[in-house]
Amino acid sequence: MELNQATDLAFLDWEIITRLGVAAIIGLVLGFDREARGHAAGMRTHGLICFSSAMTTVSIIALYNQIGGPRTDVLRLYEAIGAFIGIVGAGLIVFSKGRLHNLTTAAHLWLAAIIGLACGAAQWPLVATGTIISLIMITALRVVEGRLFGNDRKLDGADDTDGDRPRT
Repeated sequence: MELNQATDLAFLDWEIITRLGVAAIIGLVLGFDREARGHAAGMRTHGLICFSSAMTTVSIIALYNQIGGPRTDVLRLYEAIGAFIGIVGAGLIVFSKGRLHNLTTAAHLWLAAIIGLACGAAQWPLVATGTIISLIMITALRVVEGRLFGNDRKLDGADDTDGDRPRT
């Protein structure tokens, strides 16, 4: 079996720390809203998914450069992470007794994965713009939806986007 050349531990530099650190922090921030509302996928889940996506991206870019581009297809990274998050999201989404559960959580995890990919690729304008816009959608739009639509967003008295709250 032919393996790529090992990377020295001294290779751990500020660029890698920055890419992975920013992904972890943004994942935690994205998960804070869910955690504060008592949803299943909170800070740790979002942080780990965002960090893992960034780590996968850094790894595939490094392998691409080590192996010599034409032998690899970097776009398969997006396919793999998309398939993984799709499976996780599909496992979360439940329709039961007229109520839709975990749809926003699944979308939130997808967002964390994509921001992690962008962090791993050091696409900082995309990371900043995506984080700001998504935080506005996650927090501010919740207030706007509540005021504009009130109970119109309910199915049988249940909130159809955030039905993943634990029942008390």
